[in-house]
Amino acid sequence: MMKRLLCLLLAVCMTLSLCACGKDSEKDAGNDASSSNEKSSASAESIPTPNEQETPGKSKPSQPSAGKVDVDLTVLSSTMVYAEVYNMLYNDPESYLGKTVRAKGEFSIYQLVVDGVLRPDPVAYACIIADAAACCAEGMEFVLEGDYTYPDDYPELGTEITVVGEFQAYEENGMTGYHLINARLEPSEMRYTR
Repeated sequence: MMKRLLCLLLAVCMTLSLCACGKDSEKDAGNDASSSNEKSSASAESIPTPNEQETPGKSKPSQPSAGKVDVDLTVLSSTMVYAEVYNMLYNDPESYLGKTVRAKGEFSIYQLVVDGVLRPDPVAYACIIADAAACCAEGMEFVLEGDYTYPDDYPELGTEITVVGEFQAYEENGMTGYHLINARLEPSEMRYTR
């Protein structure tokens, strides 16, 4: 009896947590649907499906600085962009390897806590992309091309940024992660100009 009650309670909690992320997405989806057909066709053309993309082994590395963007997340609605980023990082990252990606979100840094003390030097920089309800977010890590130092050459924490870079995998502590390499921030968002 107690086991059944616990299982039922667990099922209810899982259902509620799944509903929480999608609660406001229907409202945003309706708002996004009212945008022009031109914008809709642009987003359909900007993001190739995994079947249309080249296989990772055959594609040559892209040059983000050349201006060509393979996956433009900035043209997607707030409902779709989170789903696409989640797909890139967890479901099918191999389909995106070597592609040039443009993403817009909030600038953030990852720092380590060692022996209960927050280390001042960042270990990674990220563009945080939230879903339509702003209850779920994913961080798209990036490594800027060139020699930059934090905090002098980066935007303020929490600033909205647009980052463009090549999607690649990296290994750390036996785990695979994904980030944008040879990345650049849109010119208006950099404090430092060369």
